[in-house]
Amino acid sequence: MKVAVLDDYQRVAEGLADWERLDAAVAFFHDHLDDEGAVATRLAPFEIISIMRERTPFPRSLFEKLPNLKLLTTSGMRNLAIDVEAANERGVIVCGTESPGNSTMELTWALILALVRRIPPEDRATRAGRWQVTLGEEVHGKTLGIVGLARIGSSVARVGLAFGMKILAWNPSLTKERAAEHGAELASSLDDLMRRADVVSIHVQLNERSRGLIGARQLAMLKPTAYLINTSRGPLVDEAALLTILREKRIAGAAIDVYDREPLPPDHPFLALENTVLTPHLGYVSLQQYQMFYPQMVEDIEAWLRGSPIRVITPARAKAPHY
Repeated sequence: MKVAVLDDYQRVAEGLADWERLDAAVAFFHDHLDDEGAVATRLAPFEIISIMRERTPFPRSLFEKLPNLKLLTTSGMRNLAIDVEAANERGVIVCGTESPGNSTMELTWALILALVRRIPPEDRATRAGRWQVTLGEEVHGKTLGIVGLARIGSSVARVGLAFGMKILAWNPSLTKERAAEHGAELASSLDDLMRRADVVSIHVQLNERSRGLIGARQLAMLKPTAYLINTSRGPLVDEAALLTILREKRIAGAAIDVYDREPLPPDHPFLALENTVLTPHLGYVSLQQYQMFYPQMVEDIEAWLRGSPIRVITPARAKAPHY
């Protein structure tokens, strides 16, 4: 058996799991290929492929180019970039891993504080020999609007409460009682949340219902002093509309970890904006997360080789809405 481990950007996958337990030849790829034809050519010899979610898409067209593929393992139990139905039709089993979500919650707060306290420009100024060039703000007393109060969103809310913030939350199925359990007030609508929040943080799964959830109209409702944080998925927000509102400085700023296209192209207009804090999809990227992902991928492969797959991702699970 041949195993391919894709998009190992930090060159750490080999050392974080005991791949030698597998009766297989394992190849680690550290670069990212955008072209589907090039991906298919590279992966043609492999029966097993392990991927980090949403880095390399696996649509139906790619599965059709990989006749040798038998097992696809991914980090997490949801990966919108995989056409699970197409995989199953071709006899490919898709398996996942656990993903606690602590890393994303912590990154969300790192971005909020970096943006509101102006940490990146102050860091650059200090290194350049200048002293105190901006005036940051406190989050205490501000209203934190959370779009999606599930596992990650509710943990973000708890930290907000510890900072003395007022919590406003919304998602389509959220009830007043459920919001209250997490110390939050239920917004009457997404529009209501966008109008009232000082900081808006997005924590919903990307699917066909949520794609473009926050568009030009919703962004226009934000206060001029408001901040937008996205550590979920890029296409949840209309990227062109966000670029416009940031260029025109109609909000105070945005912290962005996820994009329509990843890796972010070197000429992307976000890179020229001073009122942003940008990170390269670090939400689930931490040592502790990887120490779960890669060993569980090995477990997935071992179980499949024994004929008893574990943590199988079905088409129904892959498409289920999750807020």
